[in-house]
Amino acid sequence: MYKFLYKASQWLSTYTSWFIIAVAVVTYIVPQLFTWVHGTTQSCILGFIMLTMGLTLTMQDMRVLAARPWDILIGTCAQFTLMPLIAWCLTIGVGYIGIIIPKPVIVGIILVGCCPGGVSSNIMSYLCRGDVAFSVGMTTASTLLAPIMTPLLVLWLAGEQVEVDALGMFLNILIVTLLPVSIGFFANLFFGKKEAFKKAQAVMPAFSVLGLACIVGGVISAVHDKLLMEGLVFFLTVFAVVLCHNSLGYLTGYTVGKMFGFSKAKNRTISIEVGMQNAGLATVLASTFFAVSCPLAVIPAAVSCAWHSISGTILATWFRGRDKN
Repeated sequence: MYKFLYKASQWLSTYTSWFIIAVAVVTYIVPQLFTWVHGTTQSCILGFIMLTMGLTLTMQDMRVLAARPWDILIGTCAQFTLMPLIAWCLTIGVGYIGIIIPKPVIVGIILVGCCPGGVSSNIMSYLCRGDVAFSVGMTTASTLLAPIMTPLLVLWLAGEQVEVDALGMFLNILIVTLLPVSIGFFANLFFGKKEAFKKAQAVMPAFSVLGLACIVGGVISAVHDKLLMEGLVFFLTVFAVVLCHNSLGYLTGYTVGKMFGFSKAKNRTISIEVGMQNAGLATVLASTFFAVSCPLAVIPAAVSCAWHSISGTILATWFRGRDKN
């Protein structure tokens, strides 16, 4: 049984993006599959995903945070400034030149931009021979700051579009991110040397990918009928904005690394960390706090869930290809 779970975990880690896309397509055809994923269930699934992240954190990772404060500070500041501002410019800012973006796309992409770095960014940094310790440090720092930074940034950038419950968002992020990450870290600290615990860690990626698939499936089930009503143009608009937001995040992240004289490995890492957001968290927050005022805001978050994994894999492969050449 363990060998099967381990192989499944390895396969899902390798083909995360394609698995998420497959689940999204199947759910679009059969929307009843994930109608059970909503509300508290959705939050619990995200909490479990964050727990799996916490289980990978060690004291060495905490030492990295302490030993490299300047690098982590630069990376985290880039995370919480570049992506929110790029989202604002792509949606609200373009309105000043006559391009009107639908309100759900504005709210959804700003929410994605204000979230911390995604857990899969650590895997991408490893694949492209980046600085993995730096990647884990940035993800950890941005996740720890998310309960404060995400609600404040969303309130500031999207507050005029919809009513934002900043306090409720703060408490929600605290419960579904910081608490499970902390539990996972302390569990690893006290039980990390036990063989049974190591085996559990090895198969956790499979469950975290399955959890992410459930969240995306749940979102598609919830908005299926409304998405059909909006039509292809709305979906293409969402994808175009997600694509630009994600790509500009990679580009500006790499540029920041070059500006501060980072090594090639660090430049790759900060590029991926800035460009890849925790879109799963954005999806849950959109479903929880904008379900009434702006229900279709979950669509940009759900599309980002799939696309960030795909683009991250493409970018990591391209970086590795440059090394070979």
